[in-house]
Amino acid sequence: MSNIDRAQLVQQLTELRVEHRDLDEVIIHLAAHPASDELRLKRLKKRKLRIKDIIGYIESKLIPDLDA
Repeated sequence: MSNIDRAQLVQQLTELRVEHRDLDEVIIHLAAHPASDELRLKRLKKRKLRIKDIIGYIESKLIPDLDA
């Protein structure tokens, strides 16, 4: 993996972590209000889980392969 590819992955990872944290705050805020839109809340939670999966995938790509 070249340094440019690695830098792009690190940048994407940073952006995804920020989005994940922001979604968490929105979800907490919506869940605290009983009149909130349940469908919107469910969609936000799914989006947060997808982002978490992508973060895990990118982190695994950034770990160098070690030949045993």
